[in-house]
Amino acid sequence: MQVGATELVGVVELAVGDLVLVAPGQSVPVDGRLEGDPVRLDESLLTGESRPVRKAAGDTVRFPDMADLVGRLHFSTREGRIWLDDERMLLIQARALGWLRREMIESVGIDAARRLFTRMGYQAGAHDAGLARKVRSKTSLKDMFVVGPQLHCLLGSGLAKAVRLEFDIERGGHYGEFVWTGQAEDEEHGRHFPSGAEPMCWMQIGYASGFGTELMGRPVLYREVECQSMGQAACRIVGKTLEEWGDEAAQDMRFLRAEELMGGHLTGVPQPVDAAAAPGIWSGPGPARGEGVVGSSHSFKTACHTVMRVAPTNATVLFTGESGVGKEVFARMLHRLSTRAGKEFVALNCAAIPDQLVESELFGVDRGAFTGAAQSRPGRFERADGGTLFLDEIGTLSKMAQGKLLRALQEGEIERVGGTHTRKLDVRVVAATNVDLREEVGAGRFREDLFFRLNVFPIRIPPLRERREDIPLLMEHFLAKFTRRHGRRLAGFTPRAIDAMLSYDWPGNIREVENVIERGVILATESRPIDVQHLFTSGEQFGERHFRVGPDGKLVASDPLEFSGESEHDRDVDVTRRVTDLLLGKGGASDNVSLEEIETMLLKKAVERAEGNMSAAARLLGITRPQMVYRLKTLGHGVRADE
Repeated sequence: MQVGATELVGVVELAVGDLVLVAPGQSVPVDGRLEGDPVRLDESLLTGESRPVRKAAGDTVRFPDMADLVGRLHFSTREGRIWLDDERMLLIQARALGWLRREMIESVGIDAARRLFTRMGYQAGAHDAGLARKVRSKTSLKDMFVVGPQLHCLLGSGLAKAVRLEFDIERGGHYGEFVWTGQAEDEEHGRHFPSGAEPMCWMQIGYASGFGTELMGRPVLYREVECQSMGQAACRIVGKTLEEWGDEAAQDMRFLRAEELMGGHLTGVPQPVDAAAAPGIWSGPGPARGEGVVGSSHSFKTACHTVMRVAPTNATVLFTGESGVGKEVFARMLHRLSTRAGKEFVALNCAAIPDQLVESELFGVDRGAFTGAAQSRPGRFERADGGTLFLDEIGTLSKMAQGKLLRALQEGEIERVGGTHTRKLDVRVVAATNVDLREEVGAGRFREDLFFRLNVFPIRIPPLRERREDIPLLMEHFLAKFTRRHGRRLAGFTPRAIDAMLSYDWPGNIREVENVIERGVILATESRPIDVQHLFTSGEQFGERHFRVGPDGKLVASDPLEFSGESEHDRDVDVTRRVTDLLLGKGGASDNVSLEEIETMLLKKAVERAEGNMSAAARLLGITRPQMVYRLKTLGHGVRADE
């Protein structure tokens, strides 16, 4: 080209070294490497961020602060458990994983071993995508996506740096490029095998693919194009949708069994289920959800499996367990799974019925049976004909009532109070008690023959302190239920609130959790997370403290004073800290501060400094006295007349 001359060419004809003229105000989509002075780039089409950012040569994608993730990692020495949000974790030696890889390779061959490790990573990544949506639901897609590589670092797999991260929202396109250093998987493979021609970060590649697939809602494949196990300085991975990979994906997808993944694996993010939602019963290895049935612990799943086994039969079932563990919820689950699901489920709390009325409530009344019996009415047995009768707190029945109930169970027929003929009924009786009926029999307070009639198929529902891993699931479930019921929008729970929930022994079991969460939903500030002082307001006593990761990466004990509530001074200090962090560009998503919090603190401090004089307080803030009074009233603070 001649000096000063220009030529119009197609994009595909551009070559390295060409100079491109850009008119003032013109937008030019580019794909390349920055060199020279810092420039301002509009990345809105790629990241969803609306404001231009400054980029310099060698810049990589900047990760947001990961305090929101670190705060969800909890350690309980008393229970011997580690949680990342609602998922139980294991702290395992990297060397043990290396020995497992070696054994798998030598036992089943390298291809089969790679398939197993890749698919294991895929499942973990797909699950963590749900955590990303939960933690950063109000952020950009980019910030949500980098939860994956940040967890990669947090969990000790190695350091992940994003070189390039792009999203085409309209087409569903995706391009991600990351560099990994210090990969534990590589290091452990190298202990047992020499460098080769194939990449070896199988589990982490599976994780990246599962995470990207679940978050994007379409199949995404990450491939390892460089690997330390191949003698290269670092590991480099590139991710694109299957469509964008084309035929290149076939070799890698065989380790993920593409036909299974593309045949309905994309399940989306698990959503909390309202107790009033349509029936849906857990029947698999994951968490149980549906109509109040929520849990993932071994003891909880054992109870669920037992209910599922006995449900299709007509056997009498006796649920035992402490008050509040959900015995009626399990009884309703039993009914829904039985052949009687199309008929009535009738519940009776025996403890709430006076002795003189138990018989009429159970068996009904004929007209004229006693003064005031102007018409006949059926009892609970008749109403449950063809269905299920649930007798809660059956241990409270009097001896006389126990005898009448025993006859109904033995004969399968009842006689109304004041009636002259028997009625044959088809009723399945399910009972529940929070006392030891064997002890009650020994003490002479419960009939032995009735006990054996009821104890055909006993099912124990464990208390919540024996299944603490269910607590995060219950928190999520009830949070969704009560935010919908009360029309609130809240940002989940603070880390210390989670600490407190996991540390408390829950003597009231699930019923107490439900009450505490509803209280927190009502008391918490709109759009802010629920904190300790919103939950525990009745002098609850906490057990052994949990541990969490501190700012320096060390485990620190949760402060028990945090669980007893928060003073007004502490709240002011916390708001001040969060405002300072906001101005300095520090803090994470959990450190957001609302304008309402800032205004409330400023107004209160001005009134305190002015010793209650509203006019003086208003002058301190540069507003009028009426404006001051109006703002205080709007924020719900009482105003007294001053001189």
